[in-house]
Amino acid sequence: MNDEQSAFVVLYAIYLLIAIATNHTFLAYPLRLLTTFVHEFSHAVSCWMTGGYVHEIEVYDNGAGITRYRGGCRCLISSAGFLGEAIWGMFFVVLSGGRKTATFAACVLITCLLTSLCYNPNRTMVLLVLFYSISLFTVIWIEWYVYTPLIHYVILFFGVFMSFIAVEDIFGHTVVQARPGSDAYALYEDYNRCPCCWPRCVGFSWFILAILLQITAFVLTFMLMSEECKDQGWMECIFHTKIDFGDWNFDWDLFH
Repeated sequence: MNDEQSAFVVLYAIYLLIAIATNHTFLAYPLRLLTTFVHEFSHAVSCWMTGGYVHEIEVYDNGAGITRYRGGCRCLISSAGFLGEAIWGMFFVVLSGGRKTATFAACVLITCLLTSLCYNPNRTMVLLVLFYSISLFTVIWIEWYVYTPLIHYVILFFGVFMSFIAVEDIFGHTVVQARPGSDAYALYEDYNRCPCCWPRCVGFSWFILAILLQITAFVLTFMLMSEECKDQGWMECIFHTKIDFGDWNFDWDLFH
């Protein structure tokens, strides 16, 4: 285990503890709204990909949100919300390891935020877009012209927090309970209340997928930071690198 891998493991653990400790406090409110945004934007992306048309994307100050659309494949659109949170979390974690990849992840998020302004955003959505777009532009500028590393830590924090919220939201909203109007219940109704798509069964499958996505993100990032991957492409690295969590000689000077 090299220094980059050690720092990643420690930061991942610290960020996860922060997410657990602050999730239901005012400190997590801005990231909760961002996670609601990626949830709703994932619905929109799924709608576009299946030939539908998006009318509105809104995020409310209570942490809820809604995407109004027409057409598209409803079963895929319904599934895209909570799973989208998990996929975005995985995306941020995997790309957090490199300066260029973390910057790319930030630019993708900024692009999605600005794109949402074209779909009748409400006041909370506009403020959310302005806050995160300006903040991420500032982080990118500092990273490339003032101080590095910075963007790695920000993108990793986004990834860990979103991943945790995705797992918790899926469990709380679709496994423990599945109320009419929820994504899992909408999928159940799309299949004419088929027993094979009972809302809590759907929720449980999403819950398992969300956990697997986060495990995959952690393992992939750990592998991509290995010494063997320094001079290899991503695919070659993934299929030829051995994972070794042993021999951990961590240097705390990395954070100085």
